[in-house]
Amino acid sequence: MDVRDDTTTATPTEIADDAPPAVSRRLRLITVIATFGGLLFGYDTGVINGALPYMTDDLGLTPFTEGMVTSSLLLGAALGAITGGRFSDARGRRRTILVLAVVFFVGALGCTLAPNTAVMVVARFVLGLAVGGASVTVPVYLAEISPAERRGALVTRNELMIVSGQLLAFTSNAVIARVGGESGGVWRYMLVLATVPAVVLWFGMLVMPESPRWLASKTRFAEALEVLKQVRSQQRAEAELAEVSALAVKEDQQRLGGWQDMKSTPWLRRLMFVGFGIAIVQQITGVNTIMYYGTQILTDAGFTADGALTANIANGVISVLATFVGIWLLGRVPRRPMLMTGQIGTTAALLLIGVFSLLLPSGDGRAFAVLAMTVTFLAFQQGAISPVTWLMLSEIFPMRMRGFGMGIAAVVLWLTNFAIGLVFPTLVSAIGISNTFFLFVVAGAFSFTFVRLYVPETKGRTLETLEAELRARFS
Repeated sequence: MDVRDDTTTATPTEIADDAPPAVSRRLRLITVIATFGGLLFGYDTGVINGALPYMTDDLGLTPFTEGMVTSSLLLGAALGAITGGRFSDARGRRRTILVLAVVFFVGALGCTLAPNTAVMVVARFVLGLAVGGASVTVPVYLAEISPAERRGALVTRNELMIVSGQLLAFTSNAVIARVGGESGGVWRYMLVLATVPAVVLWFGMLVMPESPRWLASKTRFAEALEVLKQVRSQQRAEAELAEVSALAVKEDQQRLGGWQDMKSTPWLRRLMFVGFGIAIVQQITGVNTIMYYGTQILTDAGFTADGALTANIANGVISVLATFVGIWLLGRVPRRPMLMTGQIGTTAALLLIGVFSLLLPSGDGRAFAVLAMTVTFLAFQQGAISPVTWLMLSEIFPMRMRGFGMGIAAVVLWLTNFAIGLVFPTLVSAIGISNTFFLFVVAGAFSFTFVRLYVPETKGRTLETLEAELRARFS
């Protein structure tokens, strides 16, 4: 099944991404508030990077329980993705984000106060529920409220907030470690900071509108029009509602929306296969080995413990800068080539990390060579692969099951993430860091092949036009 197509001619309902008009102030505010979910996603996944060494000493963690503490969040995220997707389809994107803000707060507080490993694992699992739910609901909310020509830029603002949250985690970890010194509870201060953006997200979403496309999917067309008028001109709002409403009626007649539709509709199964593949491709680069264990990787390469914490900030900085570049590129180049370029870059960087770790003698030379390659890896990952992944997953599924479809794909993503986070410390202990990264190189080659053969182009279409194209292509 080869679904390549980068040359589709635009129809009147398609608007090129190349010359987008200014974003309204209201839409900009909605984007800022909603992407606090992404900031929490980033902080809660990145904070473990610096907290884990201190937590290991304080809670007496073994390599296996280190993996459990790290990956329990990822297991929770898998469950949170599917339940969050289903809940957002049933009850609305805005209401789901409000619930997730509360779960973020409770989970972060539970991690901070955890007296032992068992409680920490449970609290990290709860936190994962919120991370997984946010990873699905926030991009879908932004995709559904954005105009077609701005969808790429606005949805990937969430990716920018994710990497900004990771940078905030890396920076605050380094500062707290220096101020707190060797005190056993220093990791608790690192974890508790996540409660602040959770409060901001909850209060902010109280005054944000619901997704107009979700409202239309529930035949609440008058409310959908009112929301569209907040972020579009009146003429454009009415024209967009007409297109959305026609599709909503068609999908209601076909009863698209759940597991039964997946089983009985061949084109949806094929589309889900593509969604699964995109999700796996993003994770088997090994990105989260850098995000979760970056400090330990740099320590093994030759940095001191404090030096590794400080050097790891470079990973956060390049992630943010690369995401800015990725947002700029998404408005100018097709998604598929961007994804494949990211695969080539990350695979080459991982190969060199393995080679340097194997051949260079321990010391500053190896330490800075590995740091340079982790920075290069993250430039391609966060500048190409990650923004395209979350954007495509928010685009490709039909309107009535967009949250459900993205939720299922995100379950695959988080379970892949969970497996990698769980086994990485054990793999490094068993076969060494070089051979571990060589495994990721092999996975990268398979990923490139999958993207080249199966992933469709989505740039420059309205969600409704894209749905019609994908339905025809996969039928």
